[in-house]
Amino acid sequence: MHTSDDAAGHSPGTGVRGEGAGAVRLRLDLSYDGTGFHGWAAQPGLRTVQGALEEGLARVCRVPVPVTVAGRTDAGVHARGQVVHLDLPPAVLAGLPGRSDRSPADALLTRLGGVLPPDLVVRSAVPVPPAFDARFGALSRRYRYRISDGPGVHDPLRRDVLRHRRPLDVAAMAAASAALHGEHDFLSFCRPREGASTVRTLRELSWRRPGEGRADAGLVVATVEADAFCHHMVRSLVGVMLQVGEGRRGVDWPARVLAAATRDPGGPEVPGAAPMCPPQGLTLEHVAYPPDAELAAQAARARTFRG
Repeated sequence: MHTSDDAAGHSPGTGVRGEGAGAVRLRLDLSYDGTGFHGWAAQPGLRTVQGALEEGLARVCRVPVPVTVAGRTDAGVHARGQVVHLDLPPAVLAGLPGRSDRSPADALLTRLGGVLPPDLVVRSAVPVPPAFDARFGALSRRYRYRISDGPGVHDPLRRDVLRHRRPLDVAAMAAASAALHGEHDFLSFCRPREGASTVRTLRELSWRRPGEGRADAGLVVATVEADAFCHHMVRSLVGVMLQVGEGRRGVDWPARVLAAATRDPGGPEVPGAAPMCPPQGLTLEHVAYPPDAELAAQAARARTFRG
């Protein structure tokens, strides 16, 4: 699950993944500035987050270490709360502390800090039960999209904010978002993968403009949370709301786009596939998981096709 926003999470290729061979599963929480990456997924000849992380893991562990991610992010998309899991053989894990008295997980965290690029940070590394699955075990993902809609709030030092050319009506965007909450077929907001469902449960799509003295003061900030996201779903949800915020569409337009359930382009008065906003304002903020005792059941539910 997924935006590429949450697309398929397992990495290609072979490595030390070995749930049945006594391997120890670790959870890594990481953050990255997506500006210099061609998205999450490893691609030959391109700099990606997965590629940089797995290269760093291979340098530290001296064996290939594939990872499974909570949700793939597109080129230019950032993360504060991305999650991956990986499996390490006990012998590899035991060798990580060297002569220090650190735990293997703490040693891995410290050593990764010395080899990863500055725009990718692993913030924590902890052992987890074998049932933990970064992708299928997630209960929800939360993203934020930040927009600067006027020169008074444009900040050249921030690379996680979209500069927008027109002022936005936040109240209209909030009103238009309400009809999209709940479980729906989000085909009009997704680029579906063959054989995959486009039914998702949207738990939150809210808009605010924080006041002076608060985080993101003056910006237009969308919070988007769902059980999972189809490919490009978050960027398409924001894209259609920008049309409302600019006054080019009425507050009923997003609901009409949802009801159309189509990938056709539509027309001036005929709803079609939602437009997609640029990636640079989007940040994956948080991935939620159930208690350890419920991990296996959650993963099994998530693997069930949602028709």
